[in-house]
Amino acid sequence: MAQERANVATFKGNPITLIGPELNVGDTAPDFRLNKNLLEEATLQDYAGKIKLISVVPSLDTGVCDAQTRRFNQEAAGLGEDVVILTVSADLPFAQARWCGAAGVDRVVTLSDYKDNSFGKAYGVLIKEFALDMRAVFVLDKDNKIQYVEVLKEMTEHPDYEKPVAAVKALLS
Repeated sequence: MAQERANVATFKGNPITLIGPELNVGDTAPDFRLNKNLLEEATLQDYAGKIKLISVVPSLDTGVCDAQTRRFNQEAAGLGEDVVILTVSADLPFAQARWCGAAGVDRVVTLSDYKDNSFGKAYGVLIKEFALDMRAVFVLDKDNKIQYVEVLKEMTEHPDYEKPVAAVKALLS
């Protein structure tokens, strides 16, 4: 049975429970199996040799998630080919594709945790009450060691955008 962490986060001030471990800087990032589309899956190994900024959002169809994904899409332009930015949500893959097309987002890779929430459970961000992933940002080096982690305390707030980008840039130098 997966670990449950009660009262570590809120949604509009109401306590929510996160399922999975609390990951920390220095930990090896767990593998994942997410959907690129309904038929094609992606794993952490698909991005081997790259620095990975993983932006986790509950749903692209909300204001903060929209803004978060657009912001990291803009940041991607200046980070180069050694970096991949992954946006993970529980949205269906075709909803992610529709949103990206409508928003003009073309530099981040959207991946869906809709099937079994395995990413949320492995990364400790699955919200028990909603079966959505909690807003979070992870930066992994080329060896999949976690170099930066922020799991938001309040679901409706923005993450720190500058710190994860700075963590990526430090790995590039």
